[in-house]
Amino acid sequence: MIETIWMIEPWHWLVLGFLLMIIEMLIPTFASLWFGAAAVIVAALSWLLPISLLWQVLVWLTLSVLFMFTWFKYIKPLSVNRTKAGLGGSVIIGETGMIVLKPQADALGRVRFSVPIVGADEWFCRTRDEEVEVGDRVIVTEIIGNELIVALTKRIDAPIIDIAVPIIDDRPVINRRPVANKLSLNKADLDKIDLNK
Repeated sequence: MIETIWMIEPWHWLVLGFLLMIIEMLIPTFASLWFGAAAVIVAALSWLLPISLLWQVLVWLTLSVLFMFTWFKYIKPLSVNRTKAGLGGSVIIGETGMIVLKPQADALGRVRFSVPIVGADEWFCRTRDEEVEVGDRVIVTEIIGNELIVALTKRIDAPIIDIAVPIIDDRPVINRRPVANKLSLNKADLDKIDLNK
């Protein structure tokens, strides 16, 4: 009788594995899932190979710990919710978005963020006496109710270089002389270059 109690068949491991996975569906903790998956693997191994009960239990515990470590160390950080849902409204201040609907004097505009902020990727917005257009990058400066107050982000304009071009008869004069230290690919200029020097 005692021998039959210690006699664990492969289907026992399979039933244990499925029960643990069903428990995981009812109580999502991501703990019993890995014990269940390890039990299913032990069931497959014990069907294929004659393994003693001690080795079955050791393989089951080792796989369970390995699966849990892998989940919590490497896989779970990849699935962290970056939407900032459930956080206070102060996390929105300083975020940068793009205007998708221009705010008017009598209507609110809409700003879209690349990552959802506090559960939404688009928010109603308005400005403080500042003109914005669709496609402008704006930064959130303040929150009033469900509306965001936005301001244009500072733009860095390219320097303007004024080049004086002589004009004769309302047409600009272009100097086509080859310059000695610049590369010129004009056919006439290439004929003048002595390549034997």
